[in-house]
Amino acid sequence: MTVFLFFLCHAGTAQAQQSCSVEAASADFGTYNVLLAGANDIVTSFSVSCFFQPPTPVLVTISIGPSPNSGSFDPRQMKLSGGSELLNYNLYIDSGRTQIWGDGTGSTFTLEERVFSQKNNYWTPSVYGRIPPGQDVTIGTYSETLTVTIVW
Repeated sequence: MTVFLFFLCHAGTAQAQQSCSVEAASADFGTYNVLLAGANDIVTSFSVSCFFQPPTPVLVTISIGPSPNSGSFDPRQMKLSGGSELLNYNLYIDSGRTQIWGDGTGSTFTLEERVFSQKNNYWTPSVYGRIPPGQDVTIGTYSETLTVTIVW
């Protein structure tokens, strides 16, 4: 089975001559083998660019909404294409996969970085994904589209 995750990005606060943008990203978990004992882990990243006049360091916060399929942050669930079956997974902001990426509520965390705002200066945060083992799901393509919000 093939598992894809797509990010849909939305900008937060904006004023004249101020802008930040997030390059839309996707995460490909590849093939999930229901018989393997270990988790299916991935690392993905995306680019954030800000431009302010005059150039100045800006604190940028990136959050992500809950899973449209599960309605929560833990677990998130991808849906089988053309079906109703769900596959649990999650996204984290740390390589140890202990800090769940979310909107900062409950036990979730946001990505934050002070970005120097000038053209061609990018912040490229990493996001860590995990599909837990032991899920007996139907073969097929599972996916989910998530909304990412950037605030500066």
